[in-house]
Amino acid sequence: MSTRKNIGFLSFGHWTQHPTSATQSASDALLQSIDLAVAAEELGADSAYFRVHHFAQQLGSPFPLLSAVGARTKRIEIGTGVIDMRYSNPLVFAEDAGAADLISGNRLQLGISRGSPEQVVDGWRYFGFAPEEGETDADMARRHTEVALRVLTGERFAEPNPRPMFPNPPGLLRIEPYSEGLRERIWWGAGSNATARWAAKERMNLMSSTLKDDESGEPFHVQQRKQIEVFREEWARHDYGYEPRVSVSRSIFAITNDLDREYFLGSGERNDQIGYIDSTRSVFGRSYADEPDALIEQLRGDEAIQAADTLLLTVPNQLGVDYNAHVLDAILTHVAPALGWR
Repeated sequence: MSTRKNIGFLSFGHWTQHPTSATQSASDALLQSIDLAVAAEELGADSAYFRVHHFAQQLGSPFPLLSAVGARTKRIEIGTGVIDMRYSNPLVFAEDAGAADLISGNRLQLGISRGSPEQVVDGWRYFGFAPEEGETDADMARRHTEVALRVLTGERFAEPNPRPMFPNPPGLLRIEPYSEGLRERIWWGAGSNATARWAAKERMNLMSSTLKDDESGEPFHVQQRKQIEVFREEWARHDYGYEPRVSVSRSIFAITNDLDREYFLGSGERNDQIGYIDSTRSVFGRSYADEPDALIEQLRGDEAIQAADTLLLTVPNQLGVDYNAHVLDAILTHVAPALGWR
């Protein structure tokens, strides 16, 4: 029997003015995201995560949203999947993250990464960033990450002004507000075994999505399970003093009523898909949509879900808050207990 899992949602936060969309504007996407997090907490879900994409009709500015969710909820974890560190000033990131974490009562779980293909070419350049000589944009993201991780520890590094506007404490200054413990709640979105190993070396939790580099030709869930093993093996080589977290995301829909059947019956991809991202062959994991009994048996065979401690359910946010709350409730009520997750 599987152990209890942390179960939450991952919202892409799309909006569109298409007449069938319940999310017509940026305002709708933001306010409905807050409402869905509140509803998820009431249903007993463990976490509310949000995708971050720039130059797109999606949730591009995470910290105001995370702060608002933190102010409206009391228990649920609040996270991102993922913040593209190519676009992030690491010191501003640390300030914003510290403030949002304090507002939420230390419930942030921040997924970050080197990013994925974006809506515009080299979009990070418009934000004022450029790789240093000899760097790739992925190298730049990792450099930004290393700085952010260091200052999130509360390291004091800034020379104080001898004539400050307000009195300073003695010695060097740190980024404020500082939120103790946030450094241990940073996750790296890894697309390969090598980046999973790097995440463990940098003392970050592992966030693995619905796609990864196709490194062996094996089924996606098998490759992802092996990626998790690589991460945990590397982590075990270090004396960090605590156990890491590992999340995987999936599209999973339990068919329990006629509306579910209309939306999703027959839509579950029974097989993995192959594609190319930045000229790298990638494998995309299957989705699941079936009646609960069949779904339970299918999920038993997903090796990566079994290996992870956290499962993030991708939700179709444009179908509205009430329907997405139903999607979560169906998994929590009809699927999770039979798998030992509740």
